[in-house]
Amino acid sequence: MSIEEIVSGYHAAMVHKSPDELAELYAEDGLHEFPFGGLPAYQGKEEVRAGYRKMWGATPFEVEEVRRLALHRTEDPEVVVVEQDTIVAVGDRRITVPSLAVLRIRDGRIIHNRDYMDTRAVAEVRAG
Repeated sequence: MSIEEIVSGYHAAMVHKSPDELAELYAEDGLHEFPFGGLPAYQGKEEVRAGYRKMWGATPFEVEEVRRLALHRTEDPEVVVVEQDTIVAVGDRRITVPSLAVLRIRDGRIIHNRDYMDTRAVAEVRAG
């Protein structure tokens, strides 16, 4: 998969709240970290699947849209930075969750993701 396909697939998985779609973007031993927010890292495709199944299943919200604000290519051809806003419906409220994903992609799969989310906005979503 190309970088563009991976980023588009990542956003589609978020909109669909599909841990299976998300996990399929990762290498078997891919790592997904959350530097902010106190969440444990997911090591490997199956932990990504299980972790997101639990996380997305525990909170009644709908992702209405993921807006890609920018895709930055770095000097390292494996690394891209994605700036995004996720628009989430919680009851009759709309909450924007800004975030950055620093993705290391090798052989068409994510091998490392550092997922930086606005923890204040995430807390609002979790509170419902």
